[in-house]
Parts: sequence; C-alpha cells; structure tokens
Amino acid sequence: MFEGEQVLTRFNRLMREIENGTVNRNCFHPWEIDLLVDMDACNLPSRRKWETLRRYQKAFRRRIEQGADTPLKLSEYLESRRLRG
Repeated sequence: MFEGEQVLTRFNRLMREIENGTVNRNCFHPWEIDLLVDMDACNLPSRRKWETLRRYQKAFRRRIEQGADTPLKLSEYLESRRLRG
C-alpha cells in the first residue's frame, strides 16, 4: 500500500504542482488528499512558506528512505521543529 519510491515520486510531483500553483490531475491517493488537507490547515505564513515546504520535502524524503509506513504530514513536521526549539 505504501511503497517507498513510488510514494516519494508522487509526493515530489505533488509538491511541484503546489509550487507552480496548478494541480493538473483529478486522481489522488488517499494519503495525498490527507497531506493536502493538512497543508491547508497549517496556514503557513507567506514570507517563509516555500523555504518551509522545501525543508518539509527533505524531511519527508528522509522518512521514506528510513522505511516509514506512513507519510509525514506538514503539521507533524512543524510540531517536531517547534519541540526542538
């Protein structure tokens, strides 16, 4: 269900689409929808949005490479950064 390299490819595509401001598809995996809803709920400030999303993308990749069985949500990433201080 959650295949590392395939998930990473789909996630990178999704992030490119978000950065370009156009999502040109109508078929999503459930985890992609969960991530989009979570990202929207985070309400990132525009001044640091793209920097934060790039760092999140790197953290997501590391998590997949370490064999995670669930994707890292932006809210989880932000919370872990907040706790680290």
